Amino acid sequence: MTQEFFASVCQPDEQTQLDAYARQAILTKPQGALGLLEEIAVRLAGMQGTANPQIKQPWVSVFAADHGIAATGVSAFPQVVTQEMVKNFCRGGAAINVLACFAHANFEVVDVGVIQDVAPLAHLVSARVAAGTQNFLEQPAMSQAQLLQALQVGADAVNRAKQSGADLFICGEMGIGNTTAASAITAVLSGQSVSALVGEGTGIGFRQKKQKVQSIEQAIELHQAHLTSPLRVLQYLGGFEIAAMTGAYLRGAQLGMPMVVDGVIASVAVWVADFIARNDQLAGCTSVEQMMELGKYSLPETLFCTCGSLPRITEWCFFAHQSVEPAHAVILEALGVTPMLNFEMRLGEASGAALVIPLLQQACALHNQMATFEQAEVSGAH
Repeated sequence: MTQEFFASVCQPDEQTQLDAYARQAILTKPQGALGLLEEIAVRLAGMQGTANPQIKQPWVSVFAADHGIAATGVSAFPQVVTQEMVKNFCRGGAAINVLACFAHANFEVVDVGVIQDVAPLAHLVSARVAAGTQNFLEQPAMSQAQLLQALQVGADAVNRAKQSGADLFICGEMGIGNTTAASAITAVLSGQSVSALVGEGTGIGFRQKKQKVQSIEQAIELHQAHLTSPLRVLQYLGGFEIAAMTGAYLRGAQLGMPMVVDGVIASVAVWVADFIARNDQLAGCTSVEQMMELGKYSLPETLFCTCGSLPRITEWCFFAHQSVEPAHAVILEALGVTPMLNFEMRLGEASGAALVIPLLQQACALHNQMATFEQAEVSGAH
């Protein structure tokens, strides 16, 4: 299982990108007039290795799992909502269903660890690691074996998408309590205070927010000695769905699959995956224990290692939007990326990512179908 994670990330085709950029310069418009739409087309050309990029078969995988920490009341919704929303996804009633249908995207829900097994249902893939994570206020959220299993669940989803002919992969998530896990991971990886990172999540009030902050601070203090690498942080503080998304982003970048990243939960997964992929030690990695320690810091007061010359996960990602969750801005800045939209969303499910599929398709259509100055017999700029 872990052998495929030892592979390096692909590099987009630089020459194809240069050729696409040159084409943008001769289309009937001032150069740069279409703004980010031009950049999208050029990047997709490099990702797909073709002068005529296109998105015809988008794929959406929503990973669902429960969190042990949710039992302490850190969310505005009861834990049963996770399984209820999985059923809603499978019946086609959620926001992501509407957006995926509108974009003609293949859709699946992957049960990585919902407390109640709801299979069989239409569109449901059962890949259960356990019936939810443990309460990280008492013990690690998951074992190392469970983490590796969840990573593989995500990789398997990308493999399914690739085998089906998908040309764009999108991760979504569902799990009551997962903004708590995401904020905890962000606090450790960024070194910022928990209080500065915690937002409203599913709509909590002041008292619940205070409890959420205290719970995260207590968990970090409890596990501090073990939070020595990004994957260890994910193991001790994360969720099965976040781990699955991390595995999906790693595998997608290895296979050269363009991906769209949703909100704060998805971006945390990209961040962890990027720590692993960009690390030069990955190429010489021969064991699970080595992989688990990639990005490890050498002294407690130092931040995690971001050094490395290998291709980055972000080279294969479009970041759809900036969530209103405070942690998201911190993650985006750390990754050095700019989101496409800012619609003040905080739903998750891959809703923000699905929203931009038509924008990617329109960018490709403009790039491929506009006439050049010569074809249109229009004078170019002097």
